[in-house]
Amino acid sequence: MKDFYIADAVSFENQAITSYFLLASLGVRERKGGSGQYLALTLADKTGQFEARMWEDFADVVTHCSEGCYVKVQGQVSRYQGKYQITLTKMRSAAASEIDTADFVPTTQFDVAEMYAELRGYVEAFSNPHLRALVFAFLDDPSIGPAFITAPAAKRLHHAWIGGLLEHVLTLVRVCLATAPFYPEVDPDLLVTGAILHDVGKIRELSWKSSFNYTLEGQLIGHISIAQGMLHEKIALLNAQAAARISSGLQPTESATPIEGALAPGLFGASSGLQPVTTEPSPSAQEFPDRLRLLVEHMILAHHGKLEFGSPKLPMTPEAMLLSALDDLEAKFQAMRNEFAAAKQAGKSADETTEWVRSMDRPLFNSKAFLSQEEK
Repeated sequence: MKDFYIADAVSFENQAITSYFLLASLGVRERKGGSGQYLALTLADKTGQFEARMWEDFADVVTHCSEGCYVKVQGQVSRYQGKYQITLTKMRSAAASEIDTADFVPTTQFDVAEMYAELRGYVEAFSNPHLRALVFAFLDDPSIGPAFITAPAAKRLHHAWIGGLLEHVLTLVRVCLATAPFYPEVDPDLLVTGAILHDVGKIRELSWKSSFNYTLEGQLIGHISIAQGMLHEKIALLNAQAAARISSGLQPTESATPIEGALAPGLFGASSGLQPVTTEPSPSAQEFPDRLRLLVEHMILAHHGKLEFGSPKLPMTPEAMLLSALDDLEAKFQAMRNEFAAAKQAGKSADETTEWVRSMDRPLFNSKAFLSQEEK
């Protein structure tokens, strides 16, 4: 375990440190006035990122270090325009024996096994057997299930950590179930199905090994279109299974049956509590209703809410409208928590706003922290 994290910068202002980081970005830039070049870098660990500059003797660094590698650096922490950064005097690539990857990849603070069990419980409670079978067809897929519970929900903006997608989806499902009773026009099973599947394409849009990034498929296609394709594939599979049962003369079973290997053992280590045995929904001898397919697909296509936000369609059904609003709210609140944490890390007081938040086009203000100051 390394002894300095980026979140510690406020305690090390104007001090020299030596530590290990993930090299998130690296570029050679021209100095003002044409007086030479300098190295601009972004260093990262599990607590965040900060900018670094190297003004001298960096030719060897450019040759031996590249984005996505681990590095050992020496430099001085300082504060510039309200943000902490580090001026480097030395940097080299780090050997594998020097690195514990747990120091660098942010991970959800919640228990993954508990979150996953809770999510499955909501699906098992569906009154609609077709939607139950559809969602479990995703969760129990050995190539989808493990990725779904480990993927981040975004590269940077919200829930950008291992397990972030599951955390975001579960929180959204909770909010959907709490809100749906106030809107009798909404079908709760359909709404929760949309909440679970709306971002499933992110397991192929994003990569999350040493750092979070977009895959080529993610850049060229995007998670909304990827999820639409995945939905078509799953429904085609369900219909093929139904046709096979009809041709064999078998009837739907009444109880769930266990299937092996839906989750990889040890995915989060031996102590994770995740089991490699999950539950398969009772098979149906009926094809997936095309009307349901149409409504689920619309929620996936419309969940970004506006055309300028990347939605191929605007929300047109009660479920799509509510899902879009709650998904946006849930993501914004997590982004807001991130900004409050960053402001505290930067040493801002409770009566100051955060830095300008580009994704929301405004600074933010922590009213709870502000009021708590008055009580002291």
